[in-house]
Amino acid sequence: MKNKWKVGFFVLLGMIILGFVIIVSMIFMPVKDDALPDNNKNTDKQVGFNVETNKKDLNLIIEHYIEEEGMKGPVDYDVQLKDDVELLGSVPVFTSDLDFKLNFEPKALDNGDILLKQKSISVGSLNLPVNYVLKVIRDSYNFPDWVKIQPNDELIYVSLQDMKLKSDVKVRANEFDLKEDNISFRLLVPVDRAQ
Repeated sequence: MKNKWKVGFFVLLGMIILGFVIIVSMIFMPVKDDALPDNNKNTDKQVGFNVETNKKDLNLIIEHYIEEEGMKGPVDYDVQLKDDVELLGSVPVFTSDLDFKLNFEPKALDNGDILLKQKSISVGSLNLPVNYVLKVIRDSYNFPDWVKIQPNDELIYVSLQDMKLKSDVKVRANEFDLKEDNISFRLLVPVDRAQ
């Protein structure tokens, strides 16, 4: 009778150690970044219009876009513009979900795209590496092709030039200052100059 308990104990201990080793190896496994897009876009046959907006209206547009494009994936996530860009959601861990919140500082680039640099993170009460959390988020959610998550650099690259809009309209960010609520874009509408 004592041998069965000993064997059972060592099997259980072995399973716990194996589970711990798997979790630790997943956390410290090298992460591969998404490739960034080519920034040399042809704008010869386009007419531009400047559009100014605010955080409140842009939050509504982002929410609508996520819903319409079916980008929620198996687990819901939200993007909210406050003084920073906030990415809220949950990641599956064994049989439960851990809530997370990542704050990003946005920057409009010269090419019209937006760079989101990771500023702070909270994942339940755990202290997990940012690159691991970004990798799990990238692999768990349905982000559009024009959103590139770079776990190693702790940033998200939003290639507005590659965003698919009706009538082939392109978007470029001019200003993206959330603290001052100063947000402006340039819409580039294709035209046929042969007419």
